[in-house]
Amino acid sequence: MRGNDAIAQILKAEGAEYLFCFPDNQLIHAAAAAGIRPMMSRTERATVNMADGYTRMFNGRRNGVVVTQSGPGIENAYGGVAHAYADGVPILVVPGGSARGREGSHPHFSAPPNYAGITKWATQINQSGRISEVMRRAHTFLRAGRGAPVLVEVPADVAMEDIGDAPVEYQPIAPHRSAGDPADVKASVTALLAASKPMIFAGQGVLWAEATDQLIELAELLDAPVAVTNSGKSAFPENHALSLGAAGNTKTKMARHYLDESDAVFGIGASFTTNLASSAIPGGKVMIQSTVDELDLNKDHHLDHAIIGDAQLVLTQMIEEVKAQAGDDGKRGGPAADEVASVRAEFMEEWMPLLTSDEQPINPYRVMHDVMHAVDLDNTTVTHDSGHPRDQLVPFWEPTVPRGYLGWGNSTQLGYSLGLLLGAKLATPERMFINFMGDAAIGMAGMDLETGVRLGIPVLTIVLNNQVLSGYPARYETAVELYGFTELYGDYADLATSLGAYGERVTDPAEIVPALRRAEAQMAEGRPALLEFMTKEENTLARYPAP
Repeated sequence: MRGNDAIAQILKAEGAEYLFCFPDNQLIHAAAAAGIRPMMSRTERATVNMADGYTRMFNGRRNGVVVTQSGPGIENAYGGVAHAYADGVPILVVPGGSARGREGSHPHFSAPPNYAGITKWATQINQSGRISEVMRRAHTFLRAGRGAPVLVEVPADVAMEDIGDAPVEYQPIAPHRSAGDPADVKASVTALLAASKPMIFAGQGVLWAEATDQLIELAELLDAPVAVTNSGKSAFPENHALSLGAAGNTKTKMARHYLDESDAVFGIGASFTTNLASSAIPGGKVMIQSTVDELDLNKDHHLDHAIIGDAQLVLTQMIEEVKAQAGDDGKRGGPAADEVASVRAEFMEEWMPLLTSDEQPINPYRVMHDVMHAVDLDNTTVTHDSGHPRDQLVPFWEPTVPRGYLGWGNSTQLGYSLGLLLGAKLATPERMFINFMGDAAIGMAGMDLETGVRLGIPVLTIVLNNQVLSGYPARYETAVELYGFTELYGDYADLATSLGAYGERVTDPAEIVPALRRAEAQMAEGRPALLEFMTKEENTLARYPAP
């Protein structure tokens, strides 16, 4: 048995079913021999993105495993790992490394020191006798506390060293969670019950903790509407009467209303960071936050109360405490739902002309609106790419189940959505998966349509092609020639077809749903699909700035 064989056996024991990889690394062969299927993409970044999407759909109960070659392989993977780190996704990255005798010899690349800033833990297996120890520590970091990538470099000589035929001594690592301090829970509930108009601001920590049921129960008990961050979108069903929708860089009018009008904000599983994924919260409110990571506390806001703990455990504690202080019904059935419904009606009346527009080129809001109403939301997962596809989709797509939406915005790397979706589909093949991209994003990642074809991963890519590079023309039209496929130079649908996927270009808004049905029929046969919608330049965004 060689070092790589021992690592592969440990990965198998930890439940790995896929190895997201890019050659050349002998660990790929060892993993295949151990019954782990190698899934090879076109680029290292897409490889990491696939592991990311896979991990999200399992909420970290299984961790995507990435394997690259030493040097250029792990160098090319940096952007994907940085994105996973920004979004708190616990993936395991196992690059090859130079032989130990070459360590420190320029220009040999050493991954651990270079990845230290975008991982929770980055180390090297410096002796074959430490393989079990290091892998045990790696999986402990993956399954406790805040999610983040972990990197374990395997030097070439350790990987190929003969370690004997004795069985590998290793026991799989169980996840560990902590509840909140009861005194902090009690004080937080007291403050929320005392508020005249409380709201809940939910982040992706609710999704990782699989705490949607508990969040619904607490919201109803407090009569507190729920807004979600971009990355937390789908943590609370948006067909619920207390849903305010998303509050990120773009947001719903309901979220803006409650951000301004509420007198107490409870952040659960949210970092309270003001960025593209999360709105700024006006001052003058009672601020309460629950998170697994103390680094989130008192960052962008002074906190009146704080709870450190797993979102599901903390929400369960809070439900019990609300009932202890206010009775089994709490404030259930108060006036909040009617107020939310009133503002929602105003919001939809304001935006319906764009959502149902018959104009040509097609309005991108019409594409999103028609697709949302044509799919089974309970069995569909959607994601966006960066820029306008994200900003336009976030306020208006209404997920009904956890992970019905894969939101992101802490990092905004173009092209991320395609690899993310391919990996997510592997985790839950029974669901339909859709990603919305612009003409810039497809240029970053389009070749990985072939990955979906080759590996038999039937996902739907929707390209919103306005031929003006999203919202950038105003900044660059006098300096550079922008791009977008045209009738003269070909189209993205042709690109998809040439790579073996189903491709179709759509120019008439009346054909949005029929084209979707044709794509669905192809995906039912195991074939990825791409629909290219020729859209107008639409720069109207639901930003709703603070007054």
